Amino acid sequence: MADQVDRWSLWTPVAFGLGCAAYFTLDREPLSLVATGLLVLAIVLLVAARRLNLSRAGALVLVLTAFALAGFSTAKFRTQAVSGPVAPALAGPVQAAGWVVDVANPGQGGGSRVVIAPTHIEGLPAEATPSRLRVTLRAATPPEPGTAVQVLALINPPPPPASPGGYDFARDAYFESIGGVGFALRPPEVVELPAPPGRLALEMRINAARWTLAKKIVASMGEETGGLAAAMVIGNQAFIPREQIEHMRASGLAHLIAISGLHMAIVGGFVFTAVRAGVAAWPWLALRVSSKKVAALAGLAAVGCYLVVSGAPAPAERAAITASVAFAAVIFDRRAISLHGLALAALIVMLIHPEAVTEPGFQMSFSATAALVALAEVWPRAIREISAPWPIRLAQTAMTWLAASLAASFVAGMATGPFALQHFNRMATYGLAANLAASPISSFLMMPSLAVGAALTPLGLGDIPLMVSGWGIGAIASVAKFAAEAPGANLLIPSAPAWALPSAFLGILWMCLWRGAIRWIGLPFALAVSLAPRPDPPVLWVAADGAQVAVRQGEQAVLLRPDVKRFGAERWAQRHGLGATPDAGPRDALYDCDRWTCRPGENSPAPVAAYWSRKAPDADTLAALCASAELIVIRPSLPAHACPGKIILSGSDFERGGSVELRRSRDGVWRAQWAQDLRGRRPWSWGPSGNVE
Repeated sequence: MADQVDRWSLWTPVAFGLGCAAYFTLDREPLSLVATGLLVLAIVLLVAARRLNLSRAGALVLVLTAFALAGFSTAKFRTQAVSGPVAPALAGPVQAAGWVVDVANPGQGGGSRVVIAPTHIEGLPAEATPSRLRVTLRAATPPEPGTAVQVLALINPPPPPASPGGYDFARDAYFESIGGVGFALRPPEVVELPAPPGRLALEMRINAARWTLAKKIVASMGEETGGLAAAMVIGNQAFIPREQIEHMRASGLAHLIAISGLHMAIVGGFVFTAVRAGVAAWPWLALRVSSKKVAALAGLAAVGCYLVVSGAPAPAERAAITASVAFAAVIFDRRAISLHGLALAALIVMLIHPEAVTEPGFQMSFSATAALVALAEVWPRAIREISAPWPIRLAQTAMTWLAASLAASFVAGMATGPFALQHFNRMATYGLAANLAASPISSFLMMPSLAVGAALTPLGLGDIPLMVSGWGIGAIASVAKFAAEAPGANLLIPSAPAWALPSAFLGILWMCLWRGAIRWIGLPFALAVSLAPRPDPPVLWVAADGAQVAVRQGEQAVLLRPDVKRFGAERWAQRHGLGATPDAGPRDALYDCDRWTCRPGENSPAPVAAYWSRKAPDADTLAALCASAELIVIRPSLPAHACPGKIILSGSDFERGGSVELRRSRDGVWRAQWAQDLRGRRPWSWGPSGNVE
C-alpha cells in the first residue's frame, strides 16, 4: 500500500464522476433541496476528514464520499441552470424567424442543418419560444451565420431515443439549449430583424469568421481534401463527402475528423516546440527568460485560439482544458504529462459540464489518455551506447519508435474499445493498422501544416501550407478507404447489458491508477463489455410515433416501411447486432403491404399488422387488421379493446411510452420495453408530441 500513497487523490475525480452518473441514472428528478443538503454534507465530510484524527483509510472514505455527493449536486445545479423552453409538436407547418447562429453537422438523411436563435415562432408566445432551434434545410448551401431568416418548417421537440436504452438526443439538446428541431419545407428567406443581443452578435460574428475560413480552405484545397481539412480546423463536417465519412468510421479513423485531444496536442505541441526553438536561437533572450515557460504560454495561447476557431464543441473544450492543464504545469514547474494533471483536467471538465459523463466522447478520451499516461509510466527507458555508430543509433531509434507506436495504438484501442462496442456497435477490424499508418502522417505533416495554413489563409498566404496538408489528408483518406473496403473490415457487435460499461470503465481506471501487480485485478472488469453474455434480440421494434416497424428475421431486421425513419430502425438493429434490409424485397416476401397497411403472410417471423395513416381506420380496415395478426400497430389513438383478444399499440401508447421493443417468452407471453420507462421523468424527457413525462 505504500506505493499508492501519492495515488489516492487520483480517485477524487472518479468519485465525483460517479456522483454525476448517479444523478443521470435516476428515473425521477430530485428536489433542489436534496441537492443543496448533499452539498452541505459534502463540505461537512471534507472538514471532518481534515480536522478529525482519522486513519488514512477513514479519511479517504470521507473525502471520496464528499466528492461523490458534490458530483451529484453539481449535476443537479447544472440541470437547473440550463433549463429553458421546449417547443411542443405544432399541428402543422409554421413560420419561424430568427438569426442563424451556426451551421451544424449534416444529418444522416442529407441536407444542410443550421442552428437558429428564434425571435418568433408562429403560434408560440415569447415566453414559450426556445432559445435555439436546429433546422434541417432542403438547400444544399445553408445561409451563413449572422443571417436573419424566416423559414416555413415543421417544428417538434427534440426527439426521444429511437429505441429503449438508445442514444437520447433530447438530453444532449437540453444541455445545449436546443429547445426544438425542425424540417424546412421551403428555402429560408432573408428578412430584417431587430439587432440581436450583444452576446449573440459576438457569437455569430465568430461563427461567420469560422465559416468564411472553412470556405476559403475548401476553395484552396478542393472538395476532395478540403472538406476534411475544414472539419479539422472549424469542427464542421458540412463539406465532407458522405462516402468519405463512412470510410473514416469504418476504418477506425473517425477520431481524426472531430477536434479532440490529438488535434490540440499537435497544435499546442507544434507551437510550443517552435517558440522554444526560436527563443533558444536568440542568445540574448535565452539568457533572460525561460524558453520552456515562454513556449508554454505560447502553447496556451494557441490552444485558446484553436478552441475559438473550432467553435468550442464539447470534445474541443475537453481537449483544451487537458492541454491547458499540461501547459500550466510547465509554467509552475510541474510534470506536464501526469495522471495528476489528467485527474485535475477531468475534474474541471465535470465541474463545468457534469453531463459529460454520459457522453461517449468524454468516456473514450479520458479513458484513452489515462491508459497512455499509465503506459508512459511503466515504459522501460532503454540504455543507449554513447559511441555507437549512427546506423546502429538510427536502427535503435526506429525500433523504439515502432514499438512505442504499436504499444500506444494497442493500449488506446483497448481503452476505447468497450465504449466503441457499446455505443456504436461496430469494431474496425483493421483499425490498429490504419491508425499506425495515419498517426505519423497526421502528427508530423497534416496537422502542423494545416495549422500554419489556417493561420495564414485570412492573409492570403495559406495556399502552400494547405497544399502540403492536402498531401497528408489525401494519404490518410487513401488509408481509410483501403481499410474500410478490405474484406471483413467491420464487425457488427450487439450492445452488452447496461451494467457492463460502468464495470469496464472502472476496470480500466483501476488498471491505470493502481501501481503494482494488483492492478491486473481490473482486467476482467475492463473486458466486461466483450465478455458479458448478450440476450436474444427482441422480436420487433416500433418507432416512437408508430410510423415504422422492424421485425427480426434471423440476423436481419426487416423494415415494414424501408423508406421511413430508416435511421432509427438501423440504430435499433445495430444495438442488437442485426443488419437492416435496404429495400422492400425481404419485406414483400414476408408481409402483404400497401400504402397504408401491412399484414403478415404465411412465412412472417412475427404476427404483427400495422396501419400507417394518421387518420383513424374505418371499421372494415380495422376488422381486417385485427383478423390478420396477434399484434396490431396503429398510429392514431384507439381504445385497447378495439381488437378483442388482440394486443393493440396505438397513438396513446406511443404518446406515453415512445418507441418500444417486444420480446416473446417461451410460454407465448409478449413483453414490452418502452423507451420512456427507461428515461424516467426528467426535464429532458419529453414525449413524441411534446408532453413532458
